[in-house]
Amino acid sequence: MNAMISGTGLDQENGQPVGAMLERCLRARMSLPEEQMNGVIRLFNGFYEGLPGLVVDLFGRTLVIGNHAREMESVGPLVPDVVNFYLQALPGIKTVLLKERHAAEVERRKGVLLRGETLDERVRENGVWYALDLRLNQDSSFYPDTRHLREWLKRESAGAKALNCFAYTGALGIAALAGGAEEVIQGDSNRAYLAMAGRSAGLNDFSGRMSLLAMDFFKMAGKLKAEGRLFDLVLLDPPLFSSSKGGRVDLLGDWLSLINKVRPLVAHEGRLVVVNNALYLPGEAVMGQLKRLEESGYARLEAVITVPEDITGYAETIRAEGPADPAPFNHATKISVVGISRKDKAGAR
Repeated sequence: MNAMISGTGLDQENGQPVGAMLERCLRARMSLPEEQMNGVIRLFNGFYEGLPGLVVDLFGRTLVIGNHAREMESVGPLVPDVVNFYLQALPGIKTVLLKERHAAEVERRKGVLLRGETLDERVRENGVWYALDLRLNQDSSFYPDTRHLREWLKRESAGAKALNCFAYTGALGIAALAGGAEEVIQGDSNRAYLAMAGRSAGLNDFSGRMSLLAMDFFKMAGKLKAEGRLFDLVLLDPPLFSSSKGGRVDLLGDWLSLINKVRPLVAHEGRLVVVNNALYLPGEAVMGQLKRLEESGYARLEAVITVPEDITGYAETIRAEGPADPAPFNHATKISVVGISRKDKAGAR
């Protein structure tokens, strides 16, 4: 998608500093590969780039404007100018969707069309197709912040048997399949989300190597352990908090127990990829928990995977920091690859 930034009419001279802010941030992203500019990109992250509450994403030819402000009127009046800016700067945009995270009405949280009639239903990233349902819920069914993790999975999954816990719409599992995974189980308690994983598999002809398991995480982990299943690759990307009859997820309070729940499912010399996106949890706290895991002698931190700059903001665009220091990670979405050894060497390749 070609960008035409100049001549938008939104700049400080016209008394609209939001335009100058958006223009500065868009220019920083112009160095991204052309495929990415036509795929999924965060055009503006106001939490870091100067306007808390406003997040703008591009999914193919659909612009998704997110109003995350609790007092929605703090961002709402700016939306028409934001829309006009991007329609002029990126003339390939066909549809504009506004999502209001804290709206009382469910439909407004899912998104209201401001322009156009047809939302993009798929997007291509790193040579892989992913199905989209931009109004599936308050999120957009696909997370740009884990782009580098999907790239890693495509490089590192050849021949692997993989389990994707809390799969949501299955993007991480699809990336593993694209990398040559022999088998991927996508597990999530929500069948509608898993149906999206099925659509993505169909777009890439991966269906024969993927199975869907609609089940509560804790029941699923227990079932697979009872069956003696072992995986070369286990992906653990849970929500910040959830509760079910099977157990409780709390990334701030008890993240390590989730890791220990799936650790027995990792084969000898396999890998466990763990994601903690708790905004208020410092990176040092995450590293401390991983260190505790390493002290067992059967786990080792292999890598930290970064979050792309269009999510974090660029050196020249960042105007604010998050509520907790993510270092040594570069964002609140803290992604680690942990190598696992087993006493019994079960599943060794």
